[in-house]
Amino acid sequence: MAKSNLVNLDALIKREDFGCNTEEEESYENFNTISIRDFTRGALVVPNFRKPDFQRETNHWTPNQVLSLLESFINGDLVPSVILWKSPTYIFVIDGGHRLSAIRAWVEDDYGDGAISYEYFGREISPEQKKIAEKTRKLINNSIGSYKQLELQNEKDNLDPSERKRISRIISRGLQVQWVKGDADKAEQSFFKINRQGTPLDDIEELLLVNRKKPIPISARAIIRAGTGHKYWSSFEPEIYEKIGSISKEFHKTLFDPEIKRPIKTLDLPLGGSKSVRTALQILIDFLLITNRNQQGFPEKVCSHEDDINGELTLSVINKSLRLAKRISGNDNGSLGLHPAVYFYGPSGRHSRAMFMGIVDLLSKKVRNNDSLFFNKFTKCRGKLEEILVEKKDLIATILQKHISKNRIEIFSNLIDEMVKRLNNEEVVNDSEIVKIAKLEGKIVLGDSTISGSSFTEEVKSSSFIKNALKTAIKCPICNGYLDPEKSISYDHIIRKQDNGLGSKDNCQLTHPYCNQSIKN
Repeated sequence: MAKSNLVNLDALIKREDFGCNTEEEESYENFNTISIRDFTRGALVVPNFRKPDFQRETNHWTPNQVLSLLESFINGDLVPSVILWKSPTYIFVIDGGHRLSAIRAWVEDDYGDGAISYEYFGREISPEQKKIAEKTRKLINNSIGSYKQLELQNEKDNLDPSERKRISRIISRGLQVQWVKGDADKAEQSFFKINRQGTPLDDIEELLLVNRKKPIPISARAIIRAGTGHKYWSSFEPEIYEKIGSISKEFHKTLFDPEIKRPIKTLDLPLGGSKSVRTALQILIDFLLITNRNQQGFPEKVCSHEDDINGELTLSVINKSLRLAKRISGNDNGSLGLHPAVYFYGPSGRHSRAMFMGIVDLLSKKVRNNDSLFFNKFTKCRGKLEEILVEKKDLIATILQKHISKNRIEIFSNLIDEMVKRLNNEEVVNDSEIVKIAKLEGKIVLGDSTISGSSFTEEVKSSSFIKNALKTAIKCPICNGYLDPEKSISYDHIIRKQDNGLGSKDNCQLTHPYCNQSIKN
């Protein structure tokens, strides 16, 4: 299911670390049902529920699934029990977070864009999230009506008997509650047992949850929400806490702004592709692992990293990765300013994880090995290299598809490295040489697919725009490579200042930051 069609209800039940309080459990009666009154403002029950800090994000339901739950609740149909666990300080939702959040969303009229969500996400809600929230609101209001309408109806003295009966049923309806007995460890075990059944955790969710105290998951979760939402790093000292939040926001902007729209109608494209949570998380995890290699120079598994006790490991991971991101794009002096449409998007105009991570892998190795000569060689042949990448997009995409997915990053990384070497040696890099470098020599490789049907697809529209827009795109006069003026540009004196060059428009040229500061000097 595409995340772009899923409702973000993550703000409706806050998170908390339920293992942080080890006091003895207090003895008091457990309640057996949750009524609609418990969801309203001023109530002491649902607004004070907490999700465990390792709980998945509450963003896995479509608008129709939210509506279906509400219809079942309102009509008195079966709704599975929610499972709770009581700590000395909070009541934690072990199972049923989506059910409870959907009902509270109805009561609060907050489907990811209301007052609660607004505060939770740091007063910054993406257009995509707002769009799906409004779609959900309209669907629900047209089908069952808003909760506000229900309240207004309930105040009428001459209400139709059938409507009064409906309201009475909603008011008296209760969700059944089951309780987990035992300590925090028992509650955590129950959570994972339950969430591997029904709608199971996907691989990424489980990876992040099981390793939630390690720097890679903390970093990825911080960056994916640009430092907003639940602060998984809130236990760290204030100075580190603030740094992680601010750097995560910068990192998010570097990789995922602007939000991509289809069909593509601009060359201002995000380096990391879609902000869709699952897709972006996979990109982030790969990026963080590749840029934080072990002493032997290999990316480690997430579980191999130590738990982060004070935040220093997380801060180190994010800083190191952000430095590489700024080598790829940005206005820092060492930035290559790689154009996303050239390097990271395939022939259909869709972001290619293999191409993006292949570049990350290649540059990470060169930086780690202090291979400054590579960057000089890259710049020397950049114009020719990018001409090949644009003209041979179909061939390169087909080559990557011919390899199994786990090998594609390495294949693209090696392909760029080898082409830079050959172009610097003034060797011919044609189709057969590209196929040879990609280890597919002797195999049939076709570069384009046949289109059936008379209507233009989104892919065709996007591909056509990128192809034509690149024909007139600005190029760097030093390397003849494409400029990405929205993200990465340097204003260079044609006649240098030290040679009495003036600050006039006739003496100003637009270049890559690296070309200006490193190559020219």
